Amino acid sequence: MQRSGIIMAWNVFKFCTALRGLGSVMILLVLAIVGVTYYAIVITNYGPALQSGGLEAALAFFILILFHALLGMLLWSYFAVVLTDPGGVPPNWRPNTDEERGETLPLTCPEFGGPGLSLQPQMTLKDPSYSRIRYCRKCNQMKPPRCHHCSVCGRCILKMDHHCVWVVNCVGARNYKFFLLFLFYTFFETTLVTIALLPHFIAFFSEDEISGTPGSLATTFLGFVLNLAFALSVLGFLIMHISLVAGNTTTIEVFGTQKLYWLIPAYFEEDLRRMSALHGLEYPSKPDLDAEEF
Repeated sequence: MQRSGIIMAWNVFKFCTALRGLGSVMILLVLAIVGVTYYAIVITNYGPALQSGGLEAALAFFILILFHALLGMLLWSYFAVVLTDPGGVPPNWRPNTDEERGETLPLTCPEFGGPGLSLQPQMTLKDPSYSRIRYCRKCNQMKPPRCHHCSVCGRCILKMDHHCVWVVNCVGARNYKFFLLFLFYTFFETTLVTIALLPHFIAFFSEDEISGTPGSLATTFLGFVLNLAFALSVLGFLIMHISLVAGNTTTIEVFGTQKLYWLIPAYFEEDLRRMSALHGLEYPSKPDLDAEEF
């Protein structure tokens, strides 16, 4: 296969674009899991327990309040990741300076679509000392540091982490916080459901007669198994991403300076103005933000 006179290697990842067709299916699958869980907790078990009175009703009320609060934050975070653009490279973007040497290196050679015959820009791509300045042959443009091309989305994503099939979107600079919160609330929600349904699950293996219709019993069993599986798997992802944030960036870079906004999928307006990691193209490992008392 030829492109712009250059022989390109066959890209097996071109078939990743077929994952786009799974978008609506994955969202429906997530909503279906939420629906099964909601039915098992609210309709089948703890909703009816409110009418029993006493300590059992008080416990059911507490579980239902906590369940709905976590579910609301989970769905808010989930759709924030789904609907938020992770951030792309502006058309015809060119770096103005070499980040390692601090020298001005305008890219004006014809290879990059600009006027001029300077050979210095060509060296920025071939010289290993200029390894942070890169060119994407698929998008046919320069790309900033910590930017990668997504074969599913078909474009370069700023500070790309990965393309997540569950959120049908790339996880990048502008929605990484929302993704972390989605993992956070998913873990606590699934853990709560697992603990709440554990007594009902154990009852399946007892010799006592279990009350309920076959449908409600099946929903309780399925809800427990699904939430236990997701709680264990999401815990691993949550620990991994927390370690990545701790080792590669500061917490302020991801979550902002206002602690009141840390647990909701939104940013304080002042953080959007002052943090380059949220609206710019430069993503240092340890950004020098102004010292501030919290």
